[in-house]
Amino acid sequence: MVSRSPRAIDGRAAPEDQINYALRPQRLSDLIGQDQVKENLSILIQAAKQRGEPLDHVLFYGPPGLGKTTLAHVLANEMGVSIKVTSGPAIERAGDLAAILTNLHAGDVLFIDEVHRLGKAVEEVLYPAMEDFALDIVIGKGPGARSIRLKLPRFTVVGATTRLALVSAPLRARFGAVYRLDYYDLASMQAIVRRAATMLPVEVDEGGIQEIARRARGTPRVALRLLRRVRDYAQVRADGRITRAVAQEALDLLAIDPLGLDEVDRRVLRTIIEKYQGGPVGLATIAAAIGEEADTIMDVVEPYLLQLGFLDRTPQGRVATRAAYQHLGLPYPEENQPKLL
Repeated sequence: MVSRSPRAIDGRAAPEDQINYALRPQRLSDLIGQDQVKENLSILIQAAKQRGEPLDHVLFYGPPGLGKTTLAHVLANEMGVSIKVTSGPAIERAGDLAAILTNLHAGDVLFIDEVHRLGKAVEEVLYPAMEDFALDIVIGKGPGARSIRLKLPRFTVVGATTRLALVSAPLRARFGAVYRLDYYDLASMQAIVRRAATMLPVEVDEGGIQEIARRARGTPRVALRLLRRVRDYAQVRADGRITRAVAQEALDLLAIDPLGLDEVDRRVLRTIIEKYQGGPVGLATIAAAIGEEADTIMDVVEPYLLQLGFLDRTPQGRVATRAAYQHLGLPYPEENQPKLL
């Protein structure tokens, strides 16, 4: 099963998001939100600079679209080093990783997106590279094969994952700093939209900024995407100026409600409520019922619904909460709910 169409509020990267790269913060001081992570990274960077050493290996985890890739580039910029970008699925063989590692220079940052998707054979090569800065290579085959160890310059691995539980324990243990990125609060989202509007540039008043930020699900990537869609709408139908009313009209046309839920989110909730009496129901069953991938529901839909308190995870499956019924304007069946004795 595949998603029927791109979702404006999908936190995962899409080809149209290439323009976002120009809007990304380049320095730690430019970052908005994630204050605790930012403070910890500031200490990490200053300590490494004072010792004259590369950064310790860093792992970022959290829902898509919150800035894991941006933070990797910020770390490289702050340290004044180059960054090599790759991803778990792109490194298919141990030889691919060996080629990348041997081209790194002292202090460089190797950013591995979706690090949980590295193959076992690739991980085995990465372990000594991260721990001992060495690359073990087997030359020859059969009885005449021999192993040699190549020394690598000291470098930094920055990993990113949306599923920390799928990162193997040995790999996770080799990251000296592990940080979780959470959804951004409304004030931070407004500041992100305001900054992006200035850089695009597009004329937008405070009401328009607030409306876009409120519906962006606490996710910067989504906010930038919605800002571009609202800009298009304003250009065609509102003389190019984004006001609260223009933003509301544009986002309503995209079927994104005031809490940032789109049609897929509402279908998930309605499926649980109307087809399965509010749950519990399994993830695979929900995915089959609405024609979406289970990974999409787990990575993109569920985290935000859980944050809003619209969904509960139980050992038996997903359950819609009273708040979900209220948001959809459906009656909450008190008599069908289990009672605590």
